[in-house]
Amino acid sequence: MTRADPDDLPLLRTWSRKFGSNPLMVQGAGGNTSIKEDGVMWIKASGTQLSEALDKDIFVPVDLTTMIGETAAHPERADEPQRYLLEAGGLKPSIETCLHAAFAKRVVLHVHCVNTIALAIRTDAVDELSKRLTAFNWAHVAYAKPGAQLAKLVRKALNDTVEVIILGNHGLLVAGDTVEEAAGLIERVSSALHADAAPEKPVYLARLQEVAGADFEPAQSDDRVHQLAMASTRIEQAIGGTLYPDHVIFCGIGAHAARPGETADAYCARAETKPHFLIIPDAGVLWRKDITENGRTMTRCLSDVMVRVPATAKLTYFTQAQDYELLDWDAETYRQQMNA
Repeated sequence: MTRADPDDLPLLRTWSRKFGSNPLMVQGAGGNTSIKEDGVMWIKASGTQLSEALDKDIFVPVDLTTMIGETAAHPERADEPQRYLLEAGGLKPSIETCLHAAFAKRVVLHVHCVNTIALAIRTDAVDELSKRLTAFNWAHVAYAKPGAQLAKLVRKALNDTVEVIILGNHGLLVAGDTVEEAAGLIERVSSALHADAAPEKPVYLARLQEVAGADFEPAQSDDRVHQLAMASTRIEQAIGGTLYPDHVIFCGIGAHAARPGETADAYCARAETKPHFLIIPDAGVLWRKDITENGRTMTRCLSDVMVRVPATAKLTYFTQAQDYELLDWDAETYRQQMNA
């Protein structure tokens, strides 16, 4: 780097890898971490993975002082974090750089914690969170497109005491003066929001193979991904619409489920689409054969979230406009290319 790294950047790398290697905390290229020092912020680069924080140089330095000053007068520049990159090298700062810059505290950690998302997608999210987060100084921020829109709402929610932000339909954001403080907050909040997964039911592999056709195959990670298909109410909740942004980026809008007895070919013909994955009720989940690794990861994430949502819960889904604003977003197109 062109300047000395913070002394505790290695510690941030260690915690980043720990969180990034836990699929209940971060999925694929999701989440980001940062540390500030002397007017510079080191933040995870777009398209890189926290799980690789000890193996690759995934952090890039940005001119924090200039960024804060310029975006105050020109808010739209918050969606161009590469303007403030302090060294060339091919990697771009995360589109959520402005989100981290909103905090005065030195260390900011953002994760897509499954236990958090399972509550943050509910229509009664604030009430349910209030019951569990009494020990924390926290605030809830309604969903907005990641980047400048979301950073603006976070800045409004911040005060001298808020250290935890629950991002509606998105995830968890915490800040601390040290790496240890921020990492401890992540672990404590996740524990406070913990919900047991519904009991697992057996997967019917023969049925999945029978209906898969030429373009699909049974999901091959583990039985947990198939639990998405094991309750009718769970399926209805899952196919109701999009629940969080990374799902749109890597799996498209919403989720799809076949009718009882319907093959994958018949579903695709009827729906006039060929989804990244297809739920086969009471049998399991099919992956399209050309699904990306991030698509596989996000299918598993949806299952992990939904098995923690009560059958009676009402959910908040993205509007059509919120779905479409993510589909051809340059920042996310770049992130997908980086993960290809």
